[in-house]
Amino acid sequence: MITVIGLGAARGDVTMRALAALRAADKVYVRTQTHPSVQSLRDEGIGYESFDALYEHARSYENLTKHIVREVRRAGRTQNVCYCVDGAPSEDGAAQRLMRYRDTAAIDGVSKASAAARAAGLQNYLAVSAYDAAERDLTLPLVVYDLADGALAADVKLALTDAFGDEAPALFVRDGAAKKIALYEADRQKTYDATCALVVPEIGLLQKKRFDLYDFLAILRRLRAPDGCPWDRAQTHASIRINAIEEAYELVDAVDADDPAKMCEEAGDVIMQAAFHTLIEEERGNFNMTDVLSGVCEKLITRHTHVFGQDKAAGADGALTVWDKNKMKEKHQETFSDAVNDVPEGFPALLRAQKICKRMQKGGWQSGTAAETAARLSASLNAFVQAADKAAAEAALSEVLWECAALGRTAGVECEQALLDRAKRAQREYTVFEARARADGKDVTALSAAERARYMDEAKRDT
Repeated sequence: MITVIGLGAARGDVTMRALAALRAADKVYVRTQTHPSVQSLRDEGIGYESFDALYEHARSYENLTKHIVREVRRAGRTQNVCYCVDGAPSEDGAAQRLMRYRDTAAIDGVSKASAAARAAGLQNYLAVSAYDAAERDLTLPLVVYDLADGALAADVKLALTDAFGDEAPALFVRDGAAKKIALYEADRQKTYDATCALVVPEIGLLQKKRFDLYDFLAILRRLRAPDGCPWDRAQTHASIRINAIEEAYELVDAVDADDPAKMCEEAGDVIMQAAFHTLIEEERGNFNMTDVLSGVCEKLITRHTHVFGQDKAAGADGALTVWDKNKMKEKHQETFSDAVNDVPEGFPALLRAQKICKRMQKGGWQSGTAAETAARLSASLNAFVQAADKAAAEAALSEVLWECAALGRTAGVECEQALLDRAKRAQREYTVFEARARADGKDVTALSAAERARYMDEAKRDT
């Protein structure tokens, strides 16, 4: 039989029920004898063995936990064993694992987190072990217990400053006493021991330096409130529709420029547009951000069945095939025509044409080889040149552009991006063209044919 016992946060916290179990035990282990709560055992004359030596040799906290569980379970097969932890059983990884077994009972104790929170004046809070802080989603108010040494405090500081900022107000708690510090000072205290904890209280929205999704939505809701911003309150889906397109293009520009700072800014603007449309629908009672995030998470899981399910995928092409199959299933697209007709009408024409071409080809429509497509393109160009009127020219040019989209698909080239790249190059060429002519005192609108050809050749050569 194994009993996990919480000794509490201080000397004398141990309960009468726990003492009775300890006196009846054949063997008593303590997680560490460095915590003041273990003095309760000494006061009662209860002998014990400590796992402190394991702390010195364990490669990681996970490794330590496994060793403790293995040792306690081994002894518990033939003896009545008590495993004692400082604080409450829920605050120790080994105790949590032991309590999963049917032959393990638990006797609770005063938690270290609640003792630290009381010292800091908190009532409602998230409690996290220092060993787990880097792996958890952290919210405020926050209590981080088990801050037993400087190295651990440094790891906790990195996780918390990333979430809340270097200057966030905090309290360093040791032996029941709380001291105000800035978060960056969490690993700069003189003494660390088993009683230490770090408490970060709630921070007002206007005092924050780091924000999360909840802060973001709170700001948008405030702007849309009756006493918020008149402009934000007046917006509708239609009035801000174009903003989503503009912000997406600005993000693409930042990506093309390989500018991380700009990418960060523009990604935020794209997210803001999505959140604004979501908030409008939240106000109407149709859906909220949780619905949006739930939908996209479910989509990622159900479409990646080669990762989260039983499908197999060989390379990127195989993964894309699985994705497309699952996408058609989720959208209830029973035919390839359903997928072809599902391409958004709001796409730029060239992008939309290539998307339609791609889905047609997946559904058996073959455009032929690159050479065959190029031949049709040549014929369409010839028809365009020989067109007798505007209507004929428009019809022929539409065939030219369609065959260009098909040719890009056949060659694996993104036509929209290729044309954008060419347009940017044209801007650079013209800038050099005009600069060279002006440097020679020329008017670009009055150049001779020879001069124009020379400046154009120079511009193409030098860009």
